Amino acid sequence: MRAVPVYFDPVMLRHDTGPYHPETAHRLEVVVETLRQDGRRIEAPEAPERTLRAVERVHDAGYVKRLADVCASAPTGATGPFSLFDCPDNPISAATFEASLRAVSLTLAATDAVVEGRARSVFVAARPPGHHALQSSAMGFCFLNTIAIAAKDLIEHHGVARVLVADFDVHHGNGTQDLFWEDGRVAYLSVHRYPFYPGTGAADEEGSGRGRGTTKNIPLPQGAGDAAYAGGFSSALERLSERFRPEVVLVSAGFDAHGLDPIGGMRVTTEGFAWMTRALEDVADAFAGGRVVSLLEGGYHPEATAAAAVEHVRVLARTDGLI
Repeated sequence: MRAVPVYFDPVMLRHDTGPYHPETAHRLEVVVETLRQDGRRIEAPEAPERTLRAVERVHDAGYVKRLADVCASAPTGATGPFSLFDCPDNPISAATFEASLRAVSLTLAATDAVVEGRARSVFVAARPPGHHALQSSAMGFCFLNTIAIAAKDLIEHHGVARVLVADFDVHHGNGTQDLFWEDGRVAYLSVHRYPFYPGTGAADEEGSGRGRGTTKNIPLPQGAGDAAYAGGFSSALERLSERFRPEVVLVSAGFDAHGLDPIGGMRVTTEGFAWMTRALEDVADAFAGGRVVSLLEGGYHPEATAAAAVEHVRVLARTDGLI
């Protein structure tokens, strides 16, 4: 089995959020360079031809066109002024749509690789993040819901029957939850700070219709550390997976619950993220043939995010017998 590749394209660094925004190109640069120094193979596979079709399975075509058109007329960034898209959290520049679409295409390439057996696991180092994006609106630094697009594509393009999306970002992935609330073919598990942005993710939010019971939230108070955060996530993951039996595991890998993060307000350590990754690998091994695609979401202390991402990928590689 080949080593766990890291998918990255510098075009995503061109999404410019301005001088004071926490979701910067620098955070991704640090993550990728640290992974490179750790010996990880950095790849930039070509975009699958179906990328835009996959996006429009999840997002309204009118929304996608609106985002593309607004970005086409937006400032180039760097010198400002910056345009805002749908909410004050979402500044855009001329490269925002291209960067968002490239994050999607890299993630689709990653799912292709694991389904076709060319990799067991892939880590996608991408920005902007995606798990807050709704069907027809942007929010929370997110424009396209990359992980949701990948999950839907696994079902519609690859014929996968059951996909698990596991989210350990400190913010609840309201967009992902909403998009699969009544689906039943995609299970969504989230551990997060609560109450906190975006205000969703209570324990009684479980899905409805065919999707009832396929949403599981673990809301935790400010200051939670490894025992509550990683322990709670791992226990819930095991229980949900035994019922749902996923065929592929997707990960919204946000590292903003780290104790050094300036936004998260939690106390998770780098080892806590390794703990959650081991739990994810156990589930993937038991039910999904080891198939994991992990996507960077949040994490706003660049060095802490990079350290946690490195350990996350090390655990994914270690399960292949690779260091």
